[in-house]
Amino acid sequence: MAEALCNGVVASPYGGGDVGVAGRARGAAKAALAESLPVGGYATKSSFSAGRMSVSDRKPRPLSRNLEAAAAPGQMNLSFPKAMRWWEKGLHPNMREIESAQDLADSLLNAGDKLVVVDFFSPGCGGCRALHPKIAQFAEKNPDVLFLQVNYETHKSMCYSLHVHVLPFFRFYRGAEGRVSSFSCTNATIKKFKDALAKHGADRCSLGPARGLDESELMALAANRDLQFTYQKPGLVPLAEAIAKEAAAPGGPWLPLPASATQQLLGHHGSDNSLLSSGR
Repeated sequence: MAEALCNGVVASPYGGGDVGVAGRARGAAKAALAESLPVGGYATKSSFSAGRMSVSDRKPRPLSRNLEAAAAPGQMNLSFPKAMRWWEKGLHPNMREIESAQDLADSLLNAGDKLVVVDFFSPGCGGCRALHPKIAQFAEKNPDVLFLQVNYETHKSMCYSLHVHVLPFFRFYRGAEGRVSSFSCTNATIKKFKDALAKHGADRCSLGPARGLDESELMALAANRDLQFTYQKPGLVPLAEAIAKEAAAPGGPWLPLPASATQQLLGHHGSDNSLLSSGR
């Protein structure tokens, strides 16, 4: 027995083999393996030198509904601010974009004695883009002037009818005079715009209602089948009716005439059936 102990070998009473240095090594390996296995589904001490490791067979906690909606592919609702287009920058209350041919005609007629500047532009026109900040400055310095923008790409058919074939292009309208100026200019020739604004923007009183577009332009717009625009050429009306209509028009230059004066005019022209053009 003593000799066996000295040799490190002793018989196991259970017949399980020798117990000694080799047995202790096998026991240490079994203990290390036991430490690395999960016990009841909870974290146990690991044999790794890095520290502890979590080993678990528990199911993960479900995500909240908000997180599930955010994580679902194709269901993310991200909103980004719409980028402002260059012709929408620096606008003032007296600047707006025209929506149709009818809108243009009505805006000119409703402007009264105001000077109206119609700015024809295109989003891809470099000269239009370079000139826009200066036009906005003119609008800020002249709040009584109405600036109307016409997008050539959106209203190409209308621009053809109005004989606009070069950009940037401007038309000036003023009260009963109708169109008073028409030209194209760039940053290099901006003086042309300044001179026209100074000449036609001065305070004055128009003798009659706003004229708006020329009759030839109105007829060209009405003949364009791509546009939803109607225009009826004015016919001839009796002289007395024409006088009464002009006298009652907003900003009309005449006061109501007495009956005696009306009779004199009618007698001078022959009869009540004398006809005059009613204008627009």
